[in-house]
Amino acid sequence: MNRQNPSRKEIELHGCIEVPPDTTLDDFTDAFLSWVESKDWSFGGGFREIVDDHYVNRDGSVGKHVSEE
Repeated sequence: MNRQNPSRKEIELHGCIEVPPDTTLDDFTDAFLSWVESKDWSFGGGFREIVDDHYVNRDGSVGKHVSEE
């Protein structure tokens, strides 16, 4: 890659987005990915749901506290 004229650039995200409690993870990912794709961008990574400072496991059970990660 030519650093003076790169062919692509990546931005790494670290953070949380607060949404209304009735927003599902699927609702959020659909909206987020639609926005990314509307810009002709791409996203690589994952999503994790957090409720009351705990991760939600894939089976819906309460996972680790966010401070444990």
